[in-house]
Amino acid sequence: MLYRNLSSYLRERYGKRLKKICIDGGFSCPNRDGACSVGGCIFCGERGAGEHINPALNIKETVLQALDGADENDGFIAYFQNFSGTYADTETLRERYDSALIDSRIKILAIGTRPDCITEEIAELIASYKSRCDVWVELGFQTANEETAKLINRGYPRGVFKKAVEILEKFEIPTVVHLMIGLPGEGDKELSETADYLDRFKLFGIKIHSVYVMRGTRLGEMYERGEYVPITEDDYVRRAAYLISRTNPDTVIHRITGDAPEGSLLAPEWSRDKHRVIERINEELKNIGGQGSQYRGLR
Repeated sequence: MLYRNLSSYLRERYGKRLKKICIDGGFSCPNRDGACSVGGCIFCGERGAGEHINPALNIKETVLQALDGADENDGFIAYFQNFSGTYADTETLRERYDSALIDSRIKILAIGTRPDCITEEIAELIASYKSRCDVWVELGFQTANEETAKLINRGYPRGVFKKAVEILEKFEIPTVVHLMIGLPGEGDKELSETADYLDRFKLFGIKIHSVYVMRGTRLGEMYERGEYVPITEDDYVRRAAYLISRTNPDTVIHRITGDAPEGSLLAPEWSRDKHRVIERINEELKNIGGQGSQYRGLR
């Protein structure tokens, strides 16, 4: 196997694949409401990665709709996907997480959030759910380069990521990190620096996203003004394979490319064909070595 993908991990752990229920938890983001900035990251749309989730349904309704007609042997992941899924007081968080965990077939509570929305109090709450199901937390990091972080309006320095991972480790909560390849101004050097930085941490998972340009985003405006040129398919394939080869072989690769919501993509056109891109990354990995072949170890 060229890399340890999520499907393989789930089959090892649960004896089957699990279906993901993408949930809009009704959260905001400190990068939008003025707590640290406004407008969000330059690539983020108005729904904060939840464009495909039905906004008319509340949390429980979303879960019930996914469970409707499911077999009693099916298993599910309740994934709080858009915006910052820990951006509230603990009582509000408890109420919303409880609203999702309404069926024993839900095996995992997965929470997408930002490192600056992780505290010990919040981590303790999340850890309390381990008696009911498995949990993991996904942190939007994108890059270790501080200049790029400012350019994309991430809203926090990388030391905040380090602190969040340490808190999650203290409460034995697995961490998944989100990375983006093709951010403005980034090339091979910056990607290598990000891989070097992540070598310091024992991460449960990694999600690798291609940068795609959506309508209604500041990145979209930059693209239309000629201020941003999307990464080519060839460069993305090469860099994604390199990043996988640099990843700890024990880390679960949750995804290796991303796709824009239907109707919102401005560029690059090649990102529409995920299957072709994945096949090409696999071919590149055969040439350079699979996951962990260039891993440098914890430092």
